[in-house]
Amino acid sequence: MIVIALILLVVGGVCFLARVVAGPSLADRVIALDGLVITLVAATILYAVHDDSPRIVDLAVVVAVIGFVGTTAAARFIERRGG
Repeated sequence: MIVIALILLVVGGVCFLARVVAGPSLADRVIALDGLVITLVAATILYAVHDDSPRIVDLAVVVAVIGFVGTTAAARFIERRGG
């Protein structure tokens, strides 16, 4: 069951990556990058459950915090830029 969920997360990650590359605006790319980070965190958590390794969860938390800070910084940049 976890393998199916990981496959679906990979499909979603590819869709987010396509939006990052082809997004018509900077805001679209930032939102797609945030979705890609969330997908990466979810895949990391699923892998931790599959491998029964609680240390990997720490990595997922760090990646989630860095993604949140990056998204917040990008949103402030877009707001100040006016676009």
